[in-house]
Amino acid sequence: MRRRLLRACGVVTAGAALLLAGCSEGDGGAGGNGAAKGGGKGGKEPSASAPPTASPTPSPAGVDFTPDPSRAPKTTADADRLAREIVAGPDAWGPDYVKRTPYLSAPGSWPVLDANCTWEGGDRPGSVLSSVTAYSEIPAAGGKGPLRVAATVTVHRTESDADWEMSETLEEALRCPDQRLRDGERVIGLTSLGTPYGTGGNTSTIDTVLERGDYLNVAFKGRHYYTWLQSRVGQVTVATVVKGAPGYTEEAGANDAQVRANVIMQDRVKKQLGAQS
Repeated sequence: MRRRLLRACGVVTAGAALLLAGCSEGDGGAGGNGAAKGGGKGGKEPSASAPPTASPTPSPAGVDFTPDPSRAPKTTADADRLAREIVAGPDAWGPDYVKRTPYLSAPGSWPVLDANCTWEGGDRPGSVLSSVTAYSEIPAAGGKGPLRVAATVTVHRTESDADWEMSETLEEALRCPDQRLRDGERVIGLTSLGTPYGTGGNTSTIDTVLERGDYLNVAFKGRHYYTWLQSRVGQVTVATVVKGAPGYTEEAGANDAQVRANVIMQDRVKKQLGAQS
């Protein structure tokens, strides 16, 4: 795993550790769709969900979030509104990013990694109330290719359902280290790492999964970096993905933007669903 300091948002990666600290919504700059990874992820439908808990479940010490059951979405319509409030658009990524066309994923879309390690459209599981992906990019210019990014918010019925998704995300790279995203796009050599609260130096987020690999696109030559960063806050998972392009390196700031967008979405979840002081 990479070992370096991400100065934006006070993020440190040291081996496995992801310390998402000191970054809030105010740190953001101004600023192909379809069922495929790199805009939304899916998995098998879990077993029947347990009913929501009747009282708040405090987060581990050091994680500043206690959910308020009265603010939890109860319907798909409520969850759709919540997801759109949370999802990170280009303003969360940085001043050079703009919306892609189309900008938001199709309502009800849910990608599934099939037995052939190809991402295909599937049915949204009953454990998920809503999921939305917002697509942004730095357009191709000055000899550089288009740097494409996406942010996904998934609102589950319960925290245990969200935990299930985190586990499946961790397993996908183990099961399919080489994956076909869509026609002309693949990721190869994927590795994944989970850092739940209290492990690997993680003292600021309940659970985080990081995937890294090489991104291949027939539109331009060579291998480029690919990173997927997913976190859980209560019943909501938030994820950011960066697909590298010619002229960009991980060290050139794209990773900083990815972590910033992820933490901004975590912040928004806490503001929307946290217990009122």
